[in-house]
Amino acid sequence: MDTKRISLPFKLKKRVLALGAQSKNTLCFMEGAYAYLSPLHKDLSLAQDFSDFQKDLRAFLKRGPEVMASDMHPGYSASIFFRRFLSARYKIVPVQHHHAHIASCMLESGMSNKKVIGVAFDGTGLGDDNTLWGGEFLLCGYSGYKRVAHLEQIPLLGGEQAIKEPNRLCAAWLTRIYKDKAGELIFKQGITPGKWRVLKQMQELGFNTPLTSSMGRLFDAAASFILKKHKADFEGELAIALEKKGRCCEKKVNAYSFMIRKKDDVYLISPEPLFRGLFSGLKKKEPQERIALSFHLGIADMIKEVALRIKKDSGVKRVVLSGGVFQNKLLLEKSRELLSASGFEVFQHKILPPNDSSLSLGQGAVAYFKE
Repeated sequence: MDTKRISLPFKLKKRVLALGAQSKNTLCFMEGAYAYLSPLHKDLSLAQDFSDFQKDLRAFLKRGPEVMASDMHPGYSASIFFRRFLSARYKIVPVQHHHAHIASCMLESGMSNKKVIGVAFDGTGLGDDNTLWGGEFLLCGYSGYKRVAHLEQIPLLGGEQAIKEPNRLCAAWLTRIYKDKAGELIFKQGITPGKWRVLKQMQELGFNTPLTSSMGRLFDAAASFILKKHKADFEGELAIALEKKGRCCEKKVNAYSFMIRKKDDVYLISPEPLFRGLFSGLKKKEPQERIALSFHLGIADMIKEVALRIKKDSGVKRVVLSGGVFQNKLLLEKSRELLSASGFEVFQHKILPPNDSSLSLGQGAVAYFKE
């Protein structure tokens, strides 16, 4: 097995093995001053990838791990495999998905166990409250975290089908903003009145409509509105197209805004003003490139504003950016610029991608400090 070796900023007293994520899976074995990452297993729901995962797992198990780590989602293939075949021999430390994202970037950046403001934006990760997180601000170190801000939650109408049909996400946001007056607007997104009746009933009954705070899903909804595309062939397709549109804009544009309010010591971030600005641009027939850039600038500005509030509350000035959404270089560049100009020290992935392929590295660090 070919492994990728990463130097650690501290020396471990115990050997650690982390099982990684469901898709873009890697295993991570940590010993002494180094971490060793397995090759990528693209999707553990596929037979060949899962077979390769088991082969690499067996190789690492021969090295005698003393601490085991996994994602806290009980339905991940790696977690199920552990419960069936390894739970009698090992105790496992479950690690929250977005905490692992931030820890992976901290470790890669050579940080000790100090507090940072972690901005973890991705498609899906199970949260402590059993909802689907993905637009998170965490105040954290390796040994623990506190969720201090997040996107407002919306229902995923039809669960994972909403990823393939992002017009369902459009419908959820239109309903949130315009309530009973949303019908005609929803029908313009390619959803028939009959289909909308079914989706609305599913939401009212709470059937297959899990709540999510995902930034990835916010990108999907915005891209569906702007690009007038109601279906996606793969996760992230529309977000990639939206970034390309934003990069094509050569004119100066204003950033769309968010509404930020505090409730029970947590900042709730509402994109309602952003969508209203977006709808206004579409109504005026502004070029897609300008609307796309305003959208990206709006998110970057929101990151800065929320980070400033967290810094005022906590005194923490380090910001760590991780999660698959930060594969978007336009968003990453604009966010770094605004944060740096506001006096933050900003960290991003430079060795590994920010997506789930780096998750096992963070899992291992968190599990070690929890032991």
